Amino acid sequence: MFISVVIPTYNRLPILEKCLLALENQKIVSEINQYEVLVIDDGSDDETCTFLEEKTDLFSHVRLLRQNHSGPGAARNKGVMESNGDVIIFIDSDLVVTESFLESHALALKQAWLRRGNRTCFTYGAVVNTSNFVDPTSERFKFSDLSWAYFATGNVAIDKNVLKDSGLFDPAFSLYGWEDLELGERLRQMGTELIRCPKAIGYHWHPALEIDQIPGLVRVEIERAKMAIVFYRKHPTIRVRFIIQFTLFHRLIWELLTLGGLINELSLRPLLRFLIRKGYSAFAMELLRIPLNLINVREIYREAELNRLY
Repeated sequence: MFISVVIPTYNRLPILEKCLLALENQKIVSEINQYEVLVIDDGSDDETCTFLEEKTDLFSHVRLLRQNHSGPGAARNKGVMESNGDVIIFIDSDLVVTESFLESHALALKQAWLRRGNRTCFTYGAVVNTSNFVDPTSERFKFSDLSWAYFATGNVAIDKNVLKDSGLFDPAFSLYGWEDLELGERLRQMGTELIRCPKAIGYHWHPALEIDQIPGLVRVEIERAKMAIVFYRKHPTIRVRFIIQFTLFHRLIWELLTLGGLINELSLRPLLRFLIRKGYSAFAMELLRIPLNLINVREIYREAELNRLY
């Protein structure tokens, strides 16, 4: 098996370095003949490209590809099309993996191929969220780390031909969000089986919440809402409406929890500052998610009205 690890990146050099070092330190036993790591720089304006060009001796498996800033979906497509492997593993550039990561995916895939008699499946590894930049792999698995997504590109492995048959990522998803889950819908319609692979562990680093991050988080929710409507227009089903929160149930829940918007990202700031100061930034982030969800759902309904989807 020849594995190509595809990693889009945009201005994330410090954590990207940890990500690539972990991939260089893989224990390969029997299932993998060769592997490569394709880093697709999505128009970064930090030192990402310069650093990688100067450290080729440190990152012997890495190939650097470049593109103008076009989003992670386009970057992943570029990586797939220029890869040499027969298996593609997608991870994000802020994910630090364990030394058995590649071997675990490879073993689970081979077992599934033998059982099924074909390669129409993919393995989905475990993702542990952490704000510990110094030692991300020290984080313990939490209930909040459970994912119910069918296909998310933070940690999946799939046969390249199966991926190509699905049509790859849709470039219509030009803003943040949903391009991987939309591809997942097409894979699901092809009968592609999800294989859980808990031994393939990645530690997803998020910086601890700070107040000055809030405007950026609001912007992300607005972008996610716009892309949610792109998702729904391609797959106008009840299933997708629930995935993107385009239901009256979700609208009612977030309106009630925020008292109709009275509890919002502005009114919560004093409490958030207090929690952050006391060392409870993770709890502060969970509180902030409540008004962020309302922003997202309201924007989805606004976009739906603009697009005449009622």
